[in-house]
Amino acid sequence: MGKIILVTGGARSGKSSFAEKLALKIGNGRAAYIATAQIFDNEMDFRIKLHQARRGDNWQTFEAPFAAEEKILEAAENFDAILFDCVTIYVSNFICAANLDDEKFLYDNLRGMIQKLIEAAQNSEATTIFVTNEVGGGIVPENKLARRFRDLAGLANQMIAAQAEKVFLTVAGIAIDIKKLEEKL
Repeated sequence: MGKIILVTGGARSGKSSFAEKLALKIGNGRAAYIATAQIFDNEMDFRIKLHQARRGDNWQTFEAPFAAEEKILEAAENFDAILFDCVTIYVSNFICAANLDDEKFLYDNLRGMIQKLIEAAQNSEATTIFVTNEVGGGIVPENKLARRFRDLAGLANQMIAAQAEKVFLTVAGIAIDIKKLEEKL
């Protein structure tokens, strides 16, 4: 049965860098990278190129803005470690393709989509490291799209964290396993 690790933190907290090092350690120097981002502008193109340059040749990239569970299972055939970067972009892809006014559709389909990722990771023999952003620490957003994103990303994070063996919170480049500190009720 595959293992799940979740790495979360704020923007530029060091979560992707930490997750990359962890994946290479688990994968004995090689790992699969599930890329969820889509290039829609120059800024995203630049960010993707930065990530690619940092990773180097020890990685095989699987692009999966949608139906990423298939890529997790495909990657697990040849790799012991899979890095899924990132859950919040994956949720954003879903939201942008959906009707924001149908809340039941959004919540039901997001739950199903994230459950498929979890099951694919669990049904593989690999360790899947999910990277995500911690987005709920500020004020309630003024607009509907931002509120939906915050709520759905938070739900996705909770679902993955509940199944994760470890959950790391990164702050200023330092990762702490917060699952060890969890108060189970």
